[in-house]
Amino acid sequence: MSNTQQRIDDLVKNNDILLFMKGNASFPQCGFSGRAIQILKACGVDAKSIATVNVLEDQEIRQGIKEYSQWPTIPQLYIKGEFIGGSDIMMEMYESGELQQVLASK
Repeated sequence: MSNTQQRIDDLVKNNDILLFMKGNASFPQCGFSGRAIQILKACGVDAKSIATVNVLEDQEIRQGIKEYSQWPTIPQLYIKGEFIGGSDIMMEMYESGELQQVLASK
């Protein structure tokens, strides 16, 4: 495992709710990242409890996370070490009530 993959793995395992995104929770820098934060807030998640990694500030992480998850796009949500998906999947899960259940069960 490369150093970057190890860093990502540590982040994923040490944060209950982790969002790799462009920007941060207070200032998302793309529409999809902003929507991901809004969906989590709509699920009743306190913004302070969301750990975020700004991929724009770290090119190694920006590339590495795509390899780590085998998922080509940002944002990427992890809950308790489990990869959930990007903003489209988050939206579908939110609309079906599944995301709220995953968050509640963790």
